[in-house]
Amino acid sequence: MKKNTKEDYFTVDQKQLARFAKALGHPVRIAILELLDAQSCCYHGDMAEELPIAKSTLSQHLNELKDAGLIQGDITPPTVKYCINKDNWLLAKKLFVTFLK
Repeated sequence: MKKNTKEDYFTVDQKQLARFAKALGHPVRIAILELLDAQSCCYHGDMAEELPIAKSTLSQHLNELKDAGLIQGDITPPTVKYCINKDNWLLAKKLFVTFLK
């Protein structure tokens, strides 16, 4: 018989919403998403010029957003192009609206 763990008590939607919320938990990440949402795509170098943070710090925030599935990257050395992941962006909106009703 399988033992229940804490993870067994949470729904897929609850886990996904928590992941999105964690990724949105820093103002730099909000600024990145606003910047990307205002454009069809944006290159990493452009964002570094627009936001008052070091490129290494920007990379960490981009990785957090990418790991959460909110953005996606197209790696074409020497640049990386980031865009909003439209499917997960819509899912995040749906989950937040349902949660905050």
